[in-house]
Parts: sequence; structure tokens; C-alpha cells
Amino acid sequence: MRSPNGILEDAARLFAFLSETEEGPERADIVLAMGSQDLTVADTAARAFQEKGAAWLVCSGGFGKDTAQLFQEPEGVLYGQRCLELGVPEDRIIVEDRAANSGENFLLSRALLAGRGILPQRGVIACKPYMARRARAAGAWQWPEVSWSVARPEVGFQAYIDQGNDMTAVLELMVGDLQRLRVYAGRFQEPVEVPEPVWAAYERLAGAGCDRYVIREI
Repeated sequence: MRSPNGILEDAARLFAFLSETEEGPERADIVLAMGSQDLTVADTAARAFQEKGAAWLVCSGGFGKDTAQLFQEPEGVLYGQRCLELGVPEDRIIVEDRAANSGENFLLSRALLAGRGILPQRGVIACKPYMARRARAAGAWQWPEVSWSVARPEVGFQAYIDQGNDMTAVLELMVGDLQRLRVYAGRFQEPVEVPEPVWAAYERLAGAGCDRYVIREI
């Protein structure tokens, strides 16, 4: 059985790897806020919209695997309300309220914008920290016409938990996301190389019971 310290070390390793991002352009046409159980992503999205001088802020999300029993309204609706409170003009916010996974965040948002004649070239994905690497990989595959960068809170694993995020839920979601980097590579998202020490940490955490979102049949 893994010790608590061992589990925390593996969790911090996964969090750091999944949170890695690259510098993006100074300006962007759109910001795409990816819905999740973390409502503070809306704050990140509003800040990116203002800093990047974006024309549109898309708040995308219906009810996902981690929010169907948590929220009464779709993620995109809740994000849109928060962005409005933070000063984003109402006529610049587009709500997509049906996406149930990361691929649909891009596909449905893309269709929604195309229906309005909006064809962006540069975009910023706003997401929770440990979604950063997978979000960019999904965006590059699902919406390749856009050059994507990622905006996420600059925070480490322990600080993220100390903000009030449920540790068990975060561990389970990270393990599921890490596995999907390999399982979905070349099908739903751009391939991402996962270093062996990171994969070994994933296997230990999954073996310790943090496997709620692990795909069983591949």
C-alpha cells in the first residue's frame, strides 16, 4: 500500500506534468473557457479575454462526468454569469451549453462560432491547471485551424488543494486525464509524449484506488 507521502509525491508529479504550458501570442481572437467542476476557470477566462484583447469569450460546457451531480445549471451558463460579473461585456460572451467532454468543447464551440461567421485564427484555452496539456492537445486535433495557447492559474498541487479543491476528486480526474493522453493520442487529440516516471506515477495512483475515471476497455 502506498504511503500518504508517496501518494502526494506522485500526485504532485502528475499535476506538474499536466499543467505545463507554452508561451502564446500577445493577442488572440477568442478565449475558450473549458467547463469543469472548477468555477474559478471563469476568472482565468475573463482575465485572458482582457489581457489578450480578444473579440469573443466562449464559455463551453454542459454537464460532464464530474458535474452532472454537482450543478443545477450547465457549466457554460455558470461560467458566462461569472465572466459577466467580472466585466466581460455581455455581447462578447457566447455560451455553449451542451458539451459533455473536452472534444465536444471544441467541436460544438467551433460550430457555434461558424454559424455566426466567426472564424478565429488565434485562441486561448482557459482551463483548470491540470487540464492544460491535454486541452492544448485536444484543441490542436479538434480545431487545427486555430493556433492555441493555454491560460491557467499558476499554482502547484498542494496550493490548489489548499484553495478548497477536493483532493480525492482531483486525484481521480488527473489519473483519468493522464491515461487519456495515451489512449486518445491520434484519435481525439494530438499525441503527447508521457515520460516514463510520470506514467509510473499514474500507474501507482491508479493502483492505489484513484481509478474512477480510468478507461477499462480500450
